[in-house]
Amino acid sequence: MKRLPPLPALHTFLITAQHCNFTRAAQQLHITQGAVSRQIAGLEEHLGYALFQRQARGLSLTREGQDWLPRVQQIFALIEQGVREVGRHSATLQLKAPTCVMRWLLPRLMEWQALRPDVPVELTTTVQHGVDFRREGFDAAVVYGALPNGGLQVRKLFDEQLTPMCAPSLLEGQLPLTRLEDLSRHMLLHPSRDEHDWRLWLQAAGASIELNGPRQHFETLDMAMAMASQGTGVAIGDWALVGDDLRSGRLCMPFGLKVLTGKGYYLVSPARSLPPGLVELLDWLQAQARPDDSVPHREPLP
Repeated sequence: MKRLPPLPALHTFLITAQHCNFTRAAQQLHITQGAVSRQIAGLEEHLGYALFQRQARGLSLTREGQDWLPRVQQIFALIEQGVREVGRHSATLQLKAPTCVMRWLLPRLMEWQALRPDVPVELTTTVQHGVDFRREGFDAAVVYGALPNGGLQVRKLFDEQLTPMCAPSLLEGQLPLTRLEDLSRHMLLHPSRDEHDWRLWLQAAGASIELNGPRQHFETLDMAMAMASQGTGVAIGDWALVGDDLRSGRLCMPFGLKVLTGKGYYLVSPARSLPPGLVELLDWLQAQARPDDSVPHREPLP
């Protein structure tokens, strides 16, 4: 296979073809006219045909030169595009997170971008709860589940603590929600189809309520909480994820009991030296997850 022509010579050909003049090409390239001439001659020798016709009043492209010009222009346009896109990608932190944490994470990422526009973050959401940095090109991820292992750098955000949540209007509506038994008169909103979260909480609360009454299942916690905030029913979920909704009054906690599930939310990153901007982001997010005394609480059930 014939050796490819050298890239500097192709660049010299491109500039020379734009001016059809050795002198002007040399001025733009900041080299001598003789160096331009030698590079073009060497490229023509390598290719085996002439690219320029030398004339008394300057240069003109041969048929082969005319065929080469758009191809070389395309080559350097692709190189320029690659430099621009790869540079942008490397400067933007790639973060992966499950949809269940979006209600907590998105407002904080927006705040981060306002504070640190010099460290942009691109977020990819997924229904998956884990990450594989060997196969996925992310700088860091939020994962849900048991404490991660496997050589990762791990920062704990918070433990999962389940509690019912609803719109404040349900507390004193036509069917007041003040006691555990009142739950049987309201639609229960499930963030998953297995109804595991409600069963776990009701068991911990010592309630004998059956889950065969009015209920609605959702694919994500966010959808369940959105319906709960409209007064549709009572949802179950991690109170830390919806702290903003509790502070604003869109949601409230009718009962103070919060049940630990043994799972949690963690920031993970590869076990290698991390760029300073990523370290700052992860540390900042971890600080944002500290317990917030401004979230309204109710007394736990007796």
